[in-house]
Amino acid sequence: MDPAELIARLGRREFDNVAFRDMQRLAEALGYRLERVRGSHHMYRHPEVPIPMNVQPVRGQAKPYQLRELLRRSEQYHLRLEHEP
Repeated sequence: MDPAELIARLGRREFDNVAFRDMQRLAEALGYRLERVRGSHHMYRHPEVPIPMNVQPVRGQAKPYQLRELLRRSEQYHLRLEHEP
């Protein structure tokens, strides 16, 4: 799923049935960079966000609470998709 489509979906509070890979693409499009992977734990950092984001898939799906956290941080820190002005 395209990151812009996913952010619109999350804006409508639709957090269920999101592929983990789609969440990763969205995080990277918002400027997060994968710092490390240990087991199923993926640690992302953003240069403008002081708290790292630790996410894990469950049977290939993103956890809804982690999607809510990603959306909340994007709003709190005014993160935009990299291709947006």
